[in-house]
Amino acid sequence: MDAMLVLGAVGFVIGLYFKTNPLKHSQKFMFRRFVNWFPMGMTYAFLYMARYNLNVSKNALGLMMSKEDFGIIFGVGTTIYGLSFLLNGPLVDKIGGKKGIIIAALGACIANVALGLVTFLFVKGQIKGHVVIIYSALYALNMFFQSYGAVSIIKIKAYWFHVRERGVFGAIFGTLISVGIYFAFDWGQGIADAAALHPTHQMNAFQQFIRSAFAIDTGATDAVWLVFFIPAFLLVIWALIDMWLLKDTPGEADFDDFDTHDASSGEMEKDFSMSELLKKIFTSPILLTVALIEFTSGVIRNGVLQWYFIFAKEVPQPGAEFFARKWGLLLCLTGIFGGFLAGWMSDKLFQSRRGPPAAVMNAAMLLLTITMALLLSHSPFGVGTCAVLISLAVIGVHSIMSGTAAADFGGRKATATASGITDGFVYLGSGLQSVCLGYLTTKDWHFWPLFLVPFTVLGLVLAIKIRKAIPDATKKYLASVEKIHLDQDRANAPTQIHSVQS
Repeated sequence: MDAMLVLGAVGFVIGLYFKTNPLKHSQKFMFRRFVNWFPMGMTYAFLYMARYNLNVSKNALGLMMSKEDFGIIFGVGTTIYGLSFLLNGPLVDKIGGKKGIIIAALGACIANVALGLVTFLFVKGQIKGHVVIIYSALYALNMFFQSYGAVSIIKIKAYWFHVRERGVFGAIFGTLISVGIYFAFDWGQGIADAAALHPTHQMNAFQQFIRSAFAIDTGATDAVWLVFFIPAFLLVIWALIDMWLLKDTPGEADFDDFDTHDASSGEMEKDFSMSELLKKIFTSPILLTVALIEFTSGVIRNGVLQWYFIFAKEVPQPGAEFFARKWGLLLCLTGIFGGFLAGWMSDKLFQSRRGPPAAVMNAAMLLLTITMALLLSHSPFGVGTCAVLISLAVIGVHSIMSGTAAADFGGRKATATASGITDGFVYLGSGLQSVCLGYLTTKDWHFWPLFLVPFTVLGLVLAIKIRKAIPDATKKYLASVEKIHLDQDRANAPTQIHSVQS
């Protein structure tokens, strides 16, 4: 049933994609662009499964991995993820998004195999003592390769989607993230449950297949390592599909390249060096503000996404068990809605400005985090509802900022560098909250929502600051479109007057 809901949501997104065509592209182009972004997007979704499987393994390992251990491992990995963009953002701008997404998939596959082997040896008792250093090193390697994923998607998007279409693609990007979270938490937890030597509840068909295929019931311990091995296998499949189908630009797919009217308009002949790309981003007040907004969203996003799952496991939630049991599904469906809401607001209400939707959603998160803090002790259902709605809003902020604003203001030539640095700030924020909340929640869970509140305030203030920002090329494009409409209205005016007089 859950899989059908997710499949239905993805089908809705695909249908909406084909119906949203403001530039009147041919159906042939729309289909080829779909063939380009869908497999690339599914690769990114499975990268998420191979990223947040650490959360699932933490719960499966129980006392073998403490909250502080988990906070350190996740914090190290996300910090490496954030810093990696200084290298791989400019690199993907040079080599293209196709090579970048393949590097991400194959590199994360290797890292997950290594994590699976270490988990196997740890559970079997062949690695003794504290393994935080080993897990941190391997998870950092995983996150280094993972960091190629988002910049590669947005690099390719920048050539295939016009500025006026990017709000919708931001929604698609949010959908891919949401589906990935579903894979990570619900499929990942399903694998962990199937890997239990002595399951506590009846297995579904998927879990029975896992148990049968890996002969789990003949072992001596829980097969937790499958949480890492299975996503690694899936990434290889999608990497092969990407090698076959992906094209970096419309021109490589036998279509005409076109001006997307982003910050690179008029600069497409320039060949920027790595230092010039970095300078272009770090000297842009708009992109630095976007990066700081993403820093706050990183704190909030993983501050809820990863810690509610652990909170619900550790603190009984009578009457609200549904949230933890369906955590991935809930995040998937609400994240899809959040991404589309942000994209729709940007393109339809705010003339492709990205700041206003981010401000609206940060304001919502401020109210929700305060409410969650007030309800934490006495309303499990209220806490679960707030957590889900915060995730909805923060996916909207992330998709419209890293997924769209960075591409607009970085331009096609510097898209990967711009989106990489802004996405890097997301994971610097994630690293900060991981270490801090790993320590604070050990003392008292009430520190959890209170820690998030000031970051919602900062995100709101920064989003308001860039509420009017839009690239110069986009302004010129919008002005030219408005002039065409005015000219058409003037041309029709005499006819209309004549008709009234008649």
